[in-house]
Amino acid sequence: MHPSPPPAYANRPPQAPPPPPPPMINSSGGSVSNYSGGEILPPPSPGTALGFSNSKSTFTYDELVRATDGFSDANLLGQGGFGYVHKGVLPNGKEIAVKQLKLGSGQGEREFQAEVEIISRVHHKHLVSLVGYCISGGKRLLVYEFVTNNTLEFHLHGKGRPTLEWPIRLRIALGAAKGLAYIHEDCHPKIIHRDIKSSNILLDFKFEAKVADFGLAKFTSDNNTHVSTRVMGTFGYLAPEYASSGKLTEKSDVFSFGVMLLELITGRRPVDSTQTYMDDSLVDWTFTDAST
Repeated sequence: MHPSPPPAYANRPPQAPPPPPPPMINSSGGSVSNYSGGEILPPPSPGTALGFSNSKSTFTYDELVRATDGFSDANLLGQGGFGYVHKGVLPNGKEIAVKQLKLGSGQGEREFQAEVEIISRVHHKHLVSLVGYCISGGKRLLVYEFVTNNTLEFHLHGKGRPTLEWPIRLRIALGAAKGLAYIHEDCHPKIIHRDIKSSNILLDFKFEAKVADFGLAKFTSDNNTHVSTRVMGTFGYLAPEYASSGKLTEKSDVFSFGVMLLELITGRRPVDSTQTYMDDSLVDWTFTDAST
């Protein structure tokens, strides 16, 4: 199964992932998938409102080596089963985050295509921006804007982090909701993210939220009530009907967003084996234990 990375852009403390339900297999990034490696994301049909953007830059591998100081450990922002993310600086002074994908299976190639196809087409203040990409032999790298204040997960669960004040939590929730509403309601064909979670919400120093990591995203038309697809996502955030049937709708994202809101409100992880409620998910705890 495919790990879904903490995007761009945070060193995350090691976590012991919970045992997954069959037939899913746990992975180092806490994500699940029964992807077999043969699926390639189809582009939208010609004439749709989301035309491919030619404004994205293509970079050579050597340019990104120089920008990241040779992908040095000092510039490492995050890592997972997907590969590594490094901070870099372009010659014009622009700060970037460079995600280098592992391409040991078809899934890495699929994620690369999905991110380039989808993020190149969307523009919104609450979505992370793709600056460009690099294809060099077997290497696939994505270049994003650098978002300065880490992830929501870092601020909620990072060791020694101060408690977020309620106005800040509200700002984060509203920003993430606006980004999600944009891809569901204003994009044609609409986009289903499939991996909404706290580590995929980037924050700037004003705590404005940006939804990131579209490597698992799917296009769907308004004429389709659902998309039948292989199950992908992250334990604790998956909508149960999607996990059991593989029928994907925008409601699957809404469920994941709801779990993230509970996480934002309570400060608890969706699934956390270090806590006394380890046998329950955050959703179970909220609607059973918390009500007794």
